[in-house]
This record gives sequence, C-alpha cells and structure tokens, in this order.
Amino acid sequence: MRRSFVFGAILLCLLSGFPARTSGQRAPTLSADLLGPRVRGDRIRVIVQGPEATTVSAIRGRLRGIVRRELESSVALEVSRAELDALAADSGLAHISADATVSSDMAITNQITGASAVWQGSGGLLGLLGTAGYDGTGIGVAVVDSGISPHTALGNRVIARVNLVSWEPPSAGDPYGHGTHIAGIIGGSTTAAKFVTNAFAGGSAPGVRLIDVRVLGANGTGYTSDVIAGIDWAVAHRAQYGIRIINLSLGHPVSEPAAVDPLCQAVQRAAAAGVVVVASAGNYGVTSTGAPVLGGIVSPGNSPYAITVGAIDTAGTIDRSDDSVAAYSSRGPTAFDHAVKPDLVAPGTRLVSLEARGSYLPAAYPNWHIAGNSTNAYFRLSGTSMATAVVSGGVALLLDANPNLSPGQVKVALQMGATFVPDGGLIGAGAGSVNFPASLKIARGGLVPGLVNTLTGLVGPGTGAAFRDHGTLIDRLSNNTGMHLLGVVESLVYWLQADSAEPGVLNLLGLGNPLSQVAANWLVYGQVAGWTSSNHVVWGDNIQSPSGQHVVWGDSEHTDSSHVVWGDSFPADGGR
Repeated sequence: MRRSFVFGAILLCLLSGFPARTSGQRAPTLSADLLGPRVRGDRIRVIVQGPEATTVSAIRGRLRGIVRRELESSVALEVSRAELDALAADSGLAHISADATVSSDMAITNQITGASAVWQGSGGLLGLLGTAGYDGTGIGVAVVDSGISPHTALGNRVIARVNLVSWEPPSAGDPYGHGTHIAGIIGGSTTAAKFVTNAFAGGSAPGVRLIDVRVLGANGTGYTSDVIAGIDWAVAHRAQYGIRIINLSLGHPVSEPAAVDPLCQAVQRAAAAGVVVVASAGNYGVTSTGAPVLGGIVSPGNSPYAITVGAIDTAGTIDRSDDSVAAYSSRGPTAFDHAVKPDLVAPGTRLVSLEARGSYLPAAYPNWHIAGNSTNAYFRLSGTSMATAVVSGGVALLLDANPNLSPGQVKVALQMGATFVPDGGLIGAGAGSVNFPASLKIARGGLVPGLVNTLTGLVGPGTGAAFRDHGTLIDRLSNNTGMHLLGVVESLVYWLQADSAEPGVLNLLGLGNPLSQVAANWLVYGQVAGWTSSNHVVWGDNIQSPSGQHVVWGDSEHTDSSHVVWGDSFPADGGR
C-alpha cells in the first residue's frame, strides 16, 4: 500500500507540472488548472511569481498581457493563450498560478462553543480566583468577504471599509449578503434581535471591532488576486485599526502545493506579521450523488499557517454527544501536500445571523428569512463559512483575555481545548469541536495547569491534542513516530515555542492521554477506517461506505476554474 502512495505522489507531480528541481535554467512550473484542456476561454487570468527573493519590479519587463494587480511578491495578469505559452517558456519566471475564481463559502451555537460562558466569566469561591468576562472588546477582525451592510446588531462597530473588487463598478455595503451574515456570527449584538427573534443570540464576540475588506462581487465571487490584496491590506493596516484576526470564509480548489500557492503565501505573510488567519475548510464533503469525499480541503485552508475550520451539525441541541461532522464539510488530507486538515470544527449548520437589506441571498432564498425587516432582519445559512466565523469570534475572546498571544499559541489553545470527534478523526474534525472556556484557560495560563486535571475518555471538555502539518503527520502516525506525549516540562516548552514547533507531530497533553491508545488509522480517518481492510488508507484505495457508495478522493465535479468553483455557504434546507 505504501508503494502505491509514493508512486501516486510521483505520478501526480509529473502530471501537475511540479518536476524535481534540476541545476541550470528551466521553465516555470504551472498550477494544475493551467495545464492542457483545463484552460478555457481566449483570455486567462494568471498570477506570476519570479524566482525566490526576486522583487516584482525585477520581473516587470518579462511580463505579457494586461496587468490587473501588483501584489507583494507576484503580479496578476490577463493574458491570451499565446501570451500564456510565452510566459510558460520564460526561464526567468519561477511559477505561474491561475488567478482562480473564489466564492463565499446562534443561541445554541454560543452555548455549544461556550462563548456565552466566556462573556459572563466566573465569580470563584467567595469572589476569589474568579475569571473576568471577555467579549472581544478592542479586537479588530478583518472580514475579507462580500462586504458588510449597515445593521442594527452591528451599530457603529464597523470602523473601516475598503473595496478591492477589481472587476466591477464600485458599490457600497454588501450586495450579495454573505459578508454581513459572517460579520454577525463573529460579533453581532443580541440586543437588536431581542424583540424580533430569539434565534439569534449574538455573535461569538459581540464586543469586536469589524473591518470590512470587500473582495467579492455582487454575485458572491471574485478573483484570487483580489483576496490576496485584501489580506495584504489588512496586514498593512493592522496597527491603524487594531486588526488581530483575518476571517476568510472563502476559497477555491487546490491546484498546487501550498508552498507555491500565492493565496497560501499571503496567509503565511499575515501569520508572520502576528495576525491570526481563520479559513474555511470548504463544502466538498460529499458529491452531488451523496458519495463521501476525502481530500476536498480548499485553498487557502490548505495552508499550514491558517487555522482551518470544518463544520459540525449540533442536531439543534446543546448536548455535545449528538454532534457530528456535517456531511458537506470538507475533509482532508490536502491535495498535493497530503497534510492533515481541518485544524478543528465548529457549529456551521442552520446558523441564524444578520440579513443584508436588499442583497441577493435573501432575495434568492426567501424561505430562510427568519424575522425582522430593513436593517434589523435575520436569516439562516449553513456551511463552513459560518463555522469559520464562529471560530474567528472565539479567537477574539482569547486575544481579549491575553493580547500577547501569538498566532501559534492561539491555535494551540483552540486545539488543546477542543473535544476530539472520534467518528470524524483528524481528517474530518482536526483536533475536535471548539470549547472556548477550555481554550480560555490555556490562553490565560498556558498548558501546564491543564495537567492538573485528569483527561478521561474521548469526549468531554479539553481532549488535549494539537498539531501543525506540512504533509508528514499521517505517515508518521502510521509509523509510530508522529506522537509526542507532553509532561510538565514538554508542555511548557511547546507552549512557549508554539509558532516554531515541529510540524508533522500530534502533541497530546498528559502522559496518559487516551488518544495515545487509539489505532493510527482510526485516529486519522475516524469511521472511514472501518470501511476498508487496509490499516493505511492511501490515495487510490477503493473504499466503500456501509451504504454502498464509493469514497471519492477530491471532488472532480467542481474543478473547472473558468466557472464559479465552489460556494462555501448555502441556505439550510429542512432536512439538514
């Protein structure tokens, strides 16, 4: 089986334009969606990168076509087929990516995640040893999306707006309706909904400041280069607006390794600047026929520097025992890199949030309008977009409690505090379902105090698992070399070095952590491990679910980059 994995990876590299490096000059590599028949139309949008450490100005003279946007380390062009062929033969360039089309991907929610408990704090014994309440006050969240329309639940907390959509006339607000819904899940106030509906009990962090970075057009789609510009804008203005978090409830199919993906590179720049990037896993969990999909994580959720969020379905209860990974939620491992993603999961199904007045989504799906009107209306959507916003609000709570947290420490706190989801495994649910009060304790005191408490079972608060993967974790777990049990000293070191911790390792809090006793295939793949006789599930395995459907690796139904490739949110239907 291992040989088939290696052979498949080599074949994939050969077919995808990523040959082994050789000495001397060579033509630039191309993303898979620029190869052969996948290229559609006479005019093509691409993003061109020069050799490592080369400035944009140094390659400007080599460029062809129409410059659509200059980015930090690359240039977005519109070219003809002949111009693309010329660029692809230019040895002075390093890599060419498609400027792919991207698309926009609570009462119970706040109780499930524990957000409402974090707002309230605790008094402690006789008023001693209590914890303050935190609601994200003063923390800036850049919502890189379709815009944010005025809404009573947001008041005056949208403190800045910028429109970076490069391909349509400028317009105000949120004509699509996705960004406003996301903003409400992150930080909407419950006060406005009090006499309208009890289905919206506020966002995860109702005290945050929101920064509207519009990169998607009125139809909910946009270009990768505009998203990159939005990320870089947020980083450049982080001090001016107090931006600590970037929410990316959007993405496109993975067509190249994360290291050369320009969108993933932008995420890495943001993390290096101290900004926490929270990204959607995507909605590729099943095909249109209902067959399970593995390997459906989207870009930039495939970046090891993003906190990638999948969705759970809470079944409408506050009891965690009936939670499950939503069928639509994308599962790992990532394409090309074979890295474990998502990093964790959060509620994402049937979430009620803010409705943007006069926007496309509520007009197209009027049945999902819940209550209210004008600038105080509410409607319901499902998707990993919504789950991502839940986590962005949770990150704001942690940063409110401890502003000195680094992006790596935020991720460790979220993962270590999460509850492992056995059926989903690491590739379905990452470290588990978020639990903000448990993560808050870690954010305020580090990992060592958590060792005082005995970790029991695979359910319950704070399973105590964290990881960062570039593509080696699955093999290392299978070889019994990818697991670290953290005692007191190891926990202290891991916390202090969270941003530079060894990748490809599952770190478990406590020498007796029960996850260390789970077989590697079940730990990684969850219930999928029971659908095959192989102990090492690899690309190309013929796996059949109990219902008789064959598991699909990646979703070939939505890989045509000349069309809207995927939506990261959708109206919830009555059966979901």
